[in-house]
Amino acid sequence: MTTEQIKELLKQVKYPGFSRDIVSFGLVRSAGFLDGTVKVALSLTTTDSKAPLQIKADVERVLRGQPGVKDILVEIAVAATRPAATPAGAAGGNLGGNSGSPKGIKHSIAIASGKGGVGKSTFAVNLACAAAQLLTARGRAGRVGLMDCDIYGPSVPLMMGLSGRPEVEGDGAEAMLIPMESHGVKVMSMGFLVDDNTPVIWRGPMIMKTVQQFVQNVKWGELDLLLIDLPPGTGDAQLSLVQTLPLDGAVLVTTPQAAATNVARKGGLMFQKVNVPLLGVAENMSHFTDPAGNRHALFGTGGGLVTAEKLGTDLLGQVPLMPEIRSGGDRGSPVVVEHPEGEAAGVFREIASALLARVENRKTPAI
Repeated sequence: MTTEQIKELLKQVKYPGFSRDIVSFGLVRSAGFLDGTVKVALSLTTTDSKAPLQIKADVERVLRGQPGVKDILVEIAVAATRPAATPAGAAGGNLGGNSGSPKGIKHSIAIASGKGGVGKSTFAVNLACAAAQLLTARGRAGRVGLMDCDIYGPSVPLMMGLSGRPEVEGDGAEAMLIPMESHGVKVMSMGFLVDDNTPVIWRGPMIMKTVQQFVQNVKWGELDLLLIDLPPGTGDAQLSLVQTLPLDGAVLVTTPQAAATNVARKGGLMFQKVNVPLLGVAENMSHFTDPAGNRHALFGTGGGLVTAEKLGTDLLGQVPLMPEIRSGGDRGSPVVVEHPEGEAAGVFREIASALLARVENRKTPAI
């Protein structure tokens, strides 16, 4: 029996209370077979004393009786954390359900890109403001959150016109950060917690801890939608998020040229590998329209659509390249807010409307 065969069997083991299996959660550290003995090593972060016992029993159940298996050894390393709404290291998979989501948050969507420099944070800021406008029109003001997980380059505070430090409610282990608000969006960012002149020089474990705290130690309140602006790539922050927060899905942001789309596709494959559904691809800086009304494809054409097709998802929209988008971000007044009737604002609202419809209509699959 090979390691891959063992892991394939372990996909039958669901994390207690979730619809996802322990393999897709990334809980299986190693698996092997030698002289009739199957050995499986797992790693959990939870305060639920029953969860490791249940998982151990389920692992033994699916392996018992397999050809050549005489004995089964299951080792589980458990790291305790303070009680929270979701077990860290075991979230990200109750699609549209949110057992495991922080209390009050209905839907969570990651905004990601494989490559830096494609305008992902600008996209996330305007998408959040567009969603806030749509929900306000439905009588649900103040129910959009934006979590800036771009640890090394947090630009969301600048783009949202926010500065200063968030207030803290409570003391010690029970202390909660109160998100700051702007343009109808609740915002939390690493940019609020470090000085402008202080570079963040962190290794993986510190990034993971910060992402977990942004999920578990921020008083988001009642939200219909939480957008998470991820750093580029497929590293610690991305994996920490999918292991900490049950995501309803992810949106990939890319520019049209191959240098961006090739890397964006790898980001999409990462989400698929950890069972986070791709809600679509957004093509940023899609085209530029000159004063004479002529459209120019400065970064090529078709890259967003090709990326979406290769990943088996949809092209959500094509955001034009406009000076107003850049200048609005620099002033802390996103183009959706400053020019609500403009072309760019219309595209962002269409994308926000499509995403809200998808997550609101998504059903939790049967286990």
